[in-house]
Amino acid sequence: MKALCYEGKENVKINTVPDPIIQEPTDIIIKVTSTAICGSDLHLYGGLVPTMKEGDILGHEFMGEVVEIGKDVKKFKKGDRVVIPFTIACGDCNYCNDDLFSLCDNSNPNEELCKENLGHSISGLFGFSHMLGGFSGGQAEYVRVPYADVGPIKVPESLSDDKVLFLSDIFPTGYMGAENANIKPGDTVAIWGCGPVGQFAIQSAFMLGAERVIAIDMVKERLDMAEKNSAVEVIRTVDPNEVYMRLMEMTNGKGPDCCIDCVGAEAHGTEGFNTDLEKAQPNALAQIFKACKKAGNVSIPGVYVGEVDGLPLGMAMNKSLNIKMGQTHMQHYLEPLLAKIENGAFDPSFIITHKMKLDEAPEAYKKFRNKEDKCVKVVLTP
Repeated sequence: MKALCYEGKENVKINTVPDPIIQEPTDIIIKVTSTAICGSDLHLYGGLVPTMKEGDILGHEFMGEVVEIGKDVKKFKKGDRVVIPFTIACGDCNYCNDDLFSLCDNSNPNEELCKENLGHSISGLFGFSHMLGGFSGGQAEYVRVPYADVGPIKVPESLSDDKVLFLSDIFPTGYMGAENANIKPGDTVAIWGCGPVGQFAIQSAFMLGAERVIAIDMVKERLDMAEKNSAVEVIRTVDPNEVYMRLMEMTNGKGPDCCIDCVGAEAHGTEGFNTDLEKAQPNALAQIFKACKKAGNVSIPGVYVGEVDGLPLGMAMNKSLNIKMGQTHMQHYLEPLLAKIENGAFDPSFIITHKMKLDEAPEAYKKFRNKEDKCVKVVLTP
């Protein structure tokens, strides 16, 4: 089969690799019908995540048709259309039983490697380094999916791939990011970063009762997209002084009730783009700690990997900020968010700006990374 493989920093290419096979009785094999490039894939593309190996198959946002089934799989049959959550969970450990699926104790076969890098083992992830299991990703023609009765969700034929594909990651991630901000009806919510996760965090904040949502970014097409699809207010700069002053003006000096970091370690700052995830410059998070109201809520769905330099933690402590973060507990959100799509309450497909073939993936990565041609989200089809 064809698959997009990591070959080194800023070097990916389509290779012919062996087709996946059933390895455990709880596996399924899917034929991929749609797959997307995520901002997190750019961390890998930029050589910023440890334990990647040459030839690793990338991609963790994908869906498709079930073509093979392990003998113990009960939920699916051949021909079912399924969306695959990017986190792999066993469904039986203490964390899974508490709906904390991204912290699964059993799905990551490289537990010790994960501990070396993160202190504890977390769940396996598709297409996302060997410390997170070394699982082949979904930017490919076929994928093996472990623990099939726990992760994938069947989607009805009436819904197009474009409408349901983002249940694989960014819609639940944006929603959990908003949920972790503990939004109350009438709150003012500020969101740093209007990439795909930020777009869905904006939408989710309104779903959860926010009265006002303020989006902060410096990329015109992202801000234009946010304004087109919601009643968001925007700040079109990431200069820390300007952002703080504008937020104080917009909130009568109080600061936002809730702040969401949808940027993470690769934040832009006054000196440009950070390219070292292991020594992140927390430009967005520092702005959040300064601007958030006293006793306000801070949510961090943005990805951080290593250490963070210069984080004003004393400011957060003395202001009694409430901070919540983590990889998305995907399986918890799939059914309720699918229901929103199915009943017409929300259509995530507005995020797509580019559709390309899998064969064009190396070009698509460059276009997405460099924000060329007003690129916000790329969907690939094998």
